[in-house]
Amino acid sequence: MSRPRLFRRRFIPDENIELKDDMILALEPNLIITSWNVLKPRRDISRGVSAYFIDKGIKVSKVFDNAGQMVYWYCDIIETHYDEKENTYTFNDLLIDVVVYPDGQVEVLDMDEFADAMEQGILSVGTIAHAMRATDDLLHTIYAGEFEKYTHYIDDMLKVIS
Repeated sequence: MSRPRLFRRRFIPDENIELKDDMILALEPNLIITSWNVLKPRRDISRGVSAYFIDKGIKVSKVFDNAGQMVYWYCDIIETHYDEKENTYTFNDLLIDVVVYPDGQVEVLDMDEFADAMEQGILSVGTIAHAMRATDDLLHTIYAGEFEKYTHYIDDMLKVIS
C-alpha cells in the first residue's frame, strides 16, 4: 500500500491543508507518528515529532526550536477521518490545545475559539462532546503524572531515528 496522505482541517479559520512534507515514521491502526518542520517560518519553534492517538482524539507533539532544544509538548484535540478509498487521513483540529512546558506547567489554550465555534454552529453536538471528553481525559492523565503514557512513543521514536 502506498503512503497515506495526511490533511489538517481547521475550523477557525476554515482551511484544509495537506501535510505533504510530514514524514510518517510509524503507522498503526490507532497511532501515527510523524516528523515535521513548521509550515510557516517562526522564531520560537522550527520542527517537531507528533503522535496521533486516533482512538483517544489527541495529537501530542514534541516541539523543538532552531537549536534543537525542546520548547514544549503541544497537544491538539482532534477528530480523525480515514478515507480508505483515497488512503487519506484528515485530522480535524477541534480548537482546544493543551501545552505542557518542560517545568511541568500546563496551559489550556483556545477555549474562546472553541466557544465561538459552538456559538456559530460550526461543530456538531457530538463533536463538542468528543472534544470536551478528550480534553478532560488528557488533563486527568497529565495531572495524575501519567503523561508519559503518550510521550514515550515520541521519545522512543526519537531514539530510533537519532
